[in-house]
Amino acid sequence: MVKIGDRVRFLNSVGGGIVRKFQSKDIVLVEEEDGFETPVLARECVVVETISSETNLPEIKKQASSAPAPIIIREEPEEDDDYDYDGDETPEGEALTVLLAFLPQDSRQMQSTDYDAYLINDSNYFLHYNIATLADGQAIARNNGIIEPNTKFNFGTLNKDSLNDWERISVQMLAFKKKKYEPKSPVNVELKLNPVKFYKLHSFTENDYFKQDAMVLEVVTGDMPASALNFDPQQLKDALGQKKEDVRRRTRIEKNDVLEVDLHIDELLDTTAGMTNADMLQYQLDKFNQVLEENKNRKGHKIVFIHGKGEGVLRNEIMKQLKSKYSGYYVQDASFREYGFGATMVTIR
Repeated sequence: MVKIGDRVRFLNSVGGGIVRKFQSKDIVLVEEEDGFETPVLARECVVVETISSETNLPEIKKQASSAPAPIIIREEPEEDDDYDYDGDETPEGEALTVLLAFLPQDSRQMQSTDYDAYLINDSNYFLHYNIATLADGQAIARNNGIIEPNTKFNFGTLNKDSLNDWERISVQMLAFKKKKYEPKSPVNVELKLNPVKFYKLHSFTENDYFKQDAMVLEVVTGDMPASALNFDPQQLKDALGQKKEDVRRRTRIEKNDVLEVDLHIDELLDTTAGMTNADMLQYQLDKFNQVLEENKNRKGHKIVFIHGKGEGVLRNEIMKQLKSKYSGYYVQDASFREYGFGATMVTIR
């Protein structure tokens, strides 16, 4: 049982420190070496050194006894203390700004390093949040709880084998304060993340929240959720029109005489509203065939199609078309260093 004053390490992430207070009955605030207090689920803390409440010194472990251990019941905090916040509020913090951030643990080993995942609450509100990943119409809850105002929280670690599970992220939040406050609309945002970006150093940039470079995704900015579903009809129409003009430039990049074509559906379309999985797959395959037709006379030219790993459906369909329609072309996996497992290189012959 975790108590105030215990030295703990985190069960599911790197780090640890001293338990300073209970934020709620399930969440403790742990002061780390940098002096910041991090909210962590009590069940995800492993006690390294227990402090005696009587002597304020580390407890001396007694030899095992045959007598039954006493049942210890922790007193619950008073309800009024559950959401105490003694930090400074800022005028700009009255508008919700919430972000997700991913930091490589070793930026020199981008092909094998793990990534720390953070939720950043840059506002004056408490947030009751749920972070989930989405696949095949199902959601998997990855972390949930309450985060204090103006706080960043390490909610997990991603490794290279789990990156493809994070292509679609759902973030749900409800903002509140202990005292009187302006009510905010509940937030339900779906984000799309290209796993290939984790292998590229330039995806991690300077930011306002960490000393090291990080990949930062906006969830809510100035009370506006980062979702096309929240645009008014004219905004959505304008955005789609602009997308059609820019899609060739954004999805096709010439690099060292190699044409990169990103077939992720979120790179091809701003919204997939009303489209079935079959519709989206056909759109991607049409783009694949269009690129090959446009370049069929460029003998020796190399094209990298970025399709992602996912369930492998798009890659399998691409391979079928290459065997049936373009059997004379040379096909190989693209560089793992550049694209991970999610890309195929085609050489025109």
